[in-house]
Amino acid sequence: MPDASLTLPRTKDWSRVLLFACFAAITLAPLTMIHAQWLTGPLVNAMLLLTCVLVGPMEAVILGLFPSPTALVSGLLPLPLAAMLPFIMIGNALYVATFFGLQKRSMIIGIVAASLVKYFFLTVSSHFLSATLLPASAVPLASVMMGVMQGVTALAGGAIALVLLSFIRRRA
Repeated sequence: MPDASLTLPRTKDWSRVLLFACFAAITLAPLTMIHAQWLTGPLVNAMLLLTCVLVGPMEAVILGLFPSPTALVSGLLPLPLAAMLPFIMIGNALYVATFFGLQKRSMIIGIVAASLVKYFFLTVSSHFLSATLLPASAVPLASVMMGVMQGVTALAGGAIALVLLSFIRRRA
């Protein structure tokens, strides 16, 4: 099966802006209503990859800056984990960059590698912060939210994106 990223046309000018705005709304709106990481995490990761493929990698990195503050303000990300915000944003950027760099070889390899990079980065970051900045009461929560859950939601989001891109490619 040909790689979906090689056959999908990128949208032009104003339609890229509109598509980015739609993807941003789809990404951010549920974060204010749904307080379940196992639901919102895959959605955010899927939208990052869809944005990367259909709009552009830089736009996907920009989109990746907004879910963490939105989750913090809405209560999905507990206040004691606020110190994780820059690390989550960097994790999203690494997810997009790794996927973008490998997707031409294979989207599946790109998704798996990007998920592993994000997982390892956030796990190491949360361990570092647990030892230095986070209150002791937040350490178990950081371990759960920034550990295996990140890898699982990144893989699930990649699978969702792969299915949607396959559907879009067939319809294009």
